[in-house]
Amino acid sequence: MSSSSLTVVALSGGVDSAVAALLLRDAGHTVQCLHMSNWEDDGYCDNAREFQDARRVCLELGLPLHRVSFAPEYREQVFADFLADYGKGRTPNPDVLCNRQIKFGVMRRYARRLGATQIATGHYARVDVDPASGVPRLRKAVDTAKDQSYFLHAVAAADLGDVLMPLGELTKGEVREIARKAGLAVAEKKDSTGICFIGERPFAEFLGQYLPENPGVIRDESGQERGRHRGLAYYTLGQRHGLGLGGAADRPENAWYVAGKDTVGNELVVVQGHEHPLLKAGALVAAGAHWIGPAPREWDRRLPFRCRAKIRYRQPDQDCTISRTGETSFEARFDEPQRTPTPGQFIVLYDGDRCLGGATIEGAAAAAPELRAAV
Repeated sequence: MSSSSLTVVALSGGVDSAVAALLLRDAGHTVQCLHMSNWEDDGYCDNAREFQDARRVCLELGLPLHRVSFAPEYREQVFADFLADYGKGRTPNPDVLCNRQIKFGVMRRYARRLGATQIATGHYARVDVDPASGVPRLRKAVDTAKDQSYFLHAVAAADLGDVLMPLGELTKGEVREIARKAGLAVAEKKDSTGICFIGERPFAEFLGQYLPENPGVIRDESGQERGRHRGLAYYTLGQRHGLGLGGAADRPENAWYVAGKDTVGNELVVVQGHEHPLLKAGALVAAGAHWIGPAPREWDRRLPFRCRAKIRYRQPDQDCTISRTGETSFEARFDEPQRTPTPGQFIVLYDGDRCLGGATIEGAAAAAPELRAAV
């Protein structure tokens, strides 16, 4: 490898990106690290601690570290959409936008200005090249329990061509063991969870700083009033805690669940029991389809095709049939009913371990009449 070939590693301060930097350094890459902060306003995202962990890793590995803030870009390109979706009663996933817009957009361009010919991350996923088309492909990690291709499905194939993901062939246990043997201080550091800018506080507390409460009625599927809500933005489909309706929220068979949102009437629709049929749907509609590389041939010919899909990160792949309904929209019909397809979340499509791409869920394809306004 040419000594002039520079690889910039996105270093968060966690064990995964630290091991990615270590592996690339030991493989002969010329490595520099970049620590980015995306939220700097209210002190709940512990940027200082994460930066100190990243700095310590670089001292242990003998690697240069760059520190940069992308907070303005994050607010404009991710957080603004996050708030807009919640304001419409949807449930967005900002991690998907952050990967596309910030990590593989703004950060990638910044690394290029540093002279990088490649960038690397600590994601659990794999990138290779389709031998037929020469286009980069996104594939699941070997460790399927840690696979992060769901969060990467919206990244353009062109933005994956110079990306290295050295953890894609490793399990989480192997990553920690590599860190231990190297004596890295972050070897036992807990994985971060949730959205960075929210931190450890309750989600509703955070959201209340940006969206006003808009109280309304909670009704069951028969139309009977059951209580009051503080605003549709504060609830998501399938939610059972925080409704204030009794029914033993710790007992799934008796708990009340959010089954829909009537955005016109500002009403929350609830049902009782985790097996209630209104919590499941055999099909969903999605829009804004994005393909990593060429779309499936059937898509271009407007023919249905079979694949597997996830409608949430931790879900096992589900068999389904995709039928195109518009330029970037489709219906996904599942072999088994799915629990609460949630508007604003993503459906991600797979062919084996290859991530084909995905789209934004707009709602169930065949909702009951009283729930049609919610989807």
